[in-house]
Amino acid sequence: MEYKKVCFMYRNKDYAVDGMRSALGLAVENMYSYGVVMDSEMEQLDEHNLESLEMLRDMEGDIYSTVPANVDKNGLEPIDIEELGEKLRDMDIIVPYGQK
Repeated sequence: MEYKKVCFMYRNKDYAVDGMRSALGLAVENMYSYGVVMDSEMEQLDEHNLESLEMLRDMEGDIYSTVPANVDKNGLEPIDIEELGEKLRDMDIIVPYGQK
């Protein structure tokens, strides 16, 4: 059985946390699931959302950010636009999540 790779792209910080939960939900359904917070700085994640992020990582997924403050504040993985382009080429499904 081949597992699908899915990447959620969050351009609006108001949708990032909900989108992270969606990525976790797909990981639970045996998909490789990732998210990318782009263009905006998020608030500090609470303990519950940090636990969700760790569960996603335990299932071989992750959440990246093009914004250094999100990496520093919330422990997201850093990614630049070029690296993101390479990662997206490996995805089966790309989901623009939320509205800008």
